[in-house]
Amino acid sequence: MSAPVVDVGVRRRAVRAQPRVPGPFAAAWHRLLSPLVIVVLWQIASSTGLLPERLLASPVKIVTTTTDLIQTGVLPEAIVISLQRAAIGFTLGALAGIGLALIAGLSRVGENTVDPPLQMLRALPLFGLIPLFILWFGIGETPKVALVALGVVFPLYLNTFAGIRGVDGKLGELAQVLRLRRSAMIAHIVLPGALPQTLVGLRQSLGVAWLALIVAEQINADAGLGYMINDAREFLRTDVIVVGLIVYAIFGLLTDSLVRLLERRALSWRQSFLSS
Repeated sequence: MSAPVVDVGVRRRAVRAQPRVPGPFAAAWHRLLSPLVIVVLWQIASSTGLLPERLLASPVKIVTTTTDLIQTGVLPEAIVISLQRAAIGFTLGALAGIGLALIAGLSRVGENTVDPPLQMLRALPLFGLIPLFILWFGIGETPKVALVALGVVFPLYLNTFAGIRGVDGKLGELAQVLRLRRSAMIAHIVLPGALPQTLVGLRQSLGVAWLALIVAEQINADAGLGYMINDAREFLRTDVIVVGLIVYAIFGLLTDSLVRLLERRALSWRQSFLSS
């Protein structure tokens, strides 16, 4: 039998009718287009006087100020100090949040012991605790780190607790059949099952950590990005203020991107499921 003849014109029309999927570079350009338009309009408004310098510095002025702050060493020093505070506070808060979630999630006694105090603390305004922290810890580094750590605890605790309680009960029965030790069950069943929720809490806690750091560094601080911003406010330096805020935003985006990369690596099975 001879092969069926396909109309070439019909084939071409079918190919043209298929939607074109933009490549990664085209998608990135599309996402950058609106921010670039905003920056251009911002510069035009500043150049024409519609946006006074005392209210908001122009993009060109901000770039010049950033270069000056880097050359004088003010910005690198402030970044190093702020990163140290964020890293220490986040590490302490993450260890406490995940540890408390394990205690509360693995037993009813642990839940009844740990959950009520944490829920009461969570209802308190985080930044309202600053005067109390200063009275307790003084005006050094401890209250700043403690504020960041406390802000990190709650998102990680809530999400990890929900992830632990969301693990399929049949997996626990399987662990009993296999006679796994409790430590092995936690390592091989509970933690992997709670990992998606824990990563969600990790992304949320990173955002809270940077927000808490911004506030903490503007109160009784003598170094860091927050101190630089607060000092610039006294002299009406909107360019320095914007530089500090941009650095905070960049670090927030970078840390969130790192967690998303970790999420793609650790949850590769979910990627394959979505692609199918």
